[in-house]
Amino acid sequence: MAQKPSIPKGTRDFSPVEVAKRNFISGVIKEQFKLFGFQPIETPSFENSDTLMGKYGEEGDRLIFKILNSGDYLNKVDEALYAAKDSTKLTSRISEKALRYDLTVPFARYVVQHQNEIEFPFRRFQIQPVWRADRPQKGRYREFYQCDADVVGSTSLWQEVDFIKLYDNVFTKLNIEGVVIKMNNRKILSGIAEVIGASDKLIDFTVALDKLDKIGEEGVRKEMIAKGISESALEKVSPLFNFTGTTFEKIEKLKIMLSSSEEGMKGIEELQFICNAIDEIPLNTAKLDLDVTLARGLNYYTGAIFEVAAPETVSMGSIGGGGRYDDLTGIFGLKNISGVGISFGLDRIYLVLDELGLFPDTVAPSTQVLFINFGDTEALYCMKAVHKLRQAGVMAELYPDNAKMKKQMGYANKRKIPYVVLAGTSEIANQTFTVKDMQSGEQKELNFEEFKLLIS
Repeated sequence: MAQKPSIPKGTRDFSPVEVAKRNFISGVIKEQFKLFGFQPIETPSFENSDTLMGKYGEEGDRLIFKILNSGDYLNKVDEALYAAKDSTKLTSRISEKALRYDLTVPFARYVVQHQNEIEFPFRRFQIQPVWRADRPQKGRYREFYQCDADVVGSTSLWQEVDFIKLYDNVFTKLNIEGVVIKMNNRKILSGIAEVIGASDKLIDFTVALDKLDKIGEEGVRKEMIAKGISESALEKVSPLFNFTGTTFEKIEKLKIMLSSSEEGMKGIEELQFICNAIDEIPLNTAKLDLDVTLARGLNYYTGAIFEVAAPETVSMGSIGGGGRYDDLTGIFGLKNISGVGISFGLDRIYLVLDELGLFPDTVAPSTQVLFINFGDTEALYCMKAVHKLRQAGVMAELYPDNAKMKKQMGYANKRKIPYVVLAGTSEIANQTFTVKDMQSGEQKELNFEEFKLLIS
């Protein structure tokens, strides 16, 4: 007996209903992207390894899926390297390409390659799949879609304000209430590391701090100590673990804490500008909150950073995130091009909408009319009507086989098709159709125009 096929862990098949629901989400997001002036681009699903490696920090690099070179990929590996079993060195010899980890680094590469064709500031959006060799769990997959919007070529903080408004617009359109847009600034984190005497451990400090909601204060402390951050430094940073108050109250506390750090004070100034603007142009349904423990592990963020938390009633992590990166394109040779961008987690937003029952009933439209097949003569008569209905935008189909009535009606029931049409010799002679409402069971004999009016 043949073994039942399967799919890799962390990937999924999508049913017609699921695809329709996913398209609904991406459609809302795309509509808002366009409303805010973003233009669509697409990039390849895989990139040269050197485009991706070294851009996401040590943890990110480990999660990049590598693609083996075609042909005899071990042919160029010498015996000594093979015998050493050093996977890092070996991988660079047998794999030159990798699946994209996110859409931001490929976008930076795109900007550099097409810089002479781009009008700056360049506002782009991109909705495509990405891949991460992560441990699969609820809301975390190895293959998933990102919905990104970025602006490059402007240092204006009005871009950050615009992105907060974009987040709010999308979640308002999706009817998700209770969303919290968490915000911080990498300059503030640098300032904190400076005042506690851990500037040389900035990356280790931010990576550990970013895990506070996952592993708790004790877990963060243990990780920081393991990375060489002193106990005295931890004592200085401990107030951040329970940093309470309104956004503006938190800003005032930070001003005191970071008064000796020029970098930290610059971050506070940027945050204050954004918060003041949002205070003047209020959000619809989302809430903006300053979270000083928010670090986001990616090394390329340099200014404001964002993470969107799902409503508390849903057991879900972040459903979006992003931030400012002042010189991401510099890694590809194009200096002094600042950018800022955000991402929506389509898969997690799907789970939130599903759990809260927020998908509209009309989100997964199926065939509206099924024509029963009584034979070739009757099928031809019905197909002419199907053709006219489709031209009028009505989803219609003819059952392909002259099967038993019970089977055809059962098909309509399982597909939840609201109307079934029967047309035999009598109807053909009268140029009519017998239309059955599958919910009420009522049947009517109508001409085409009456029938079209009924189902429209």
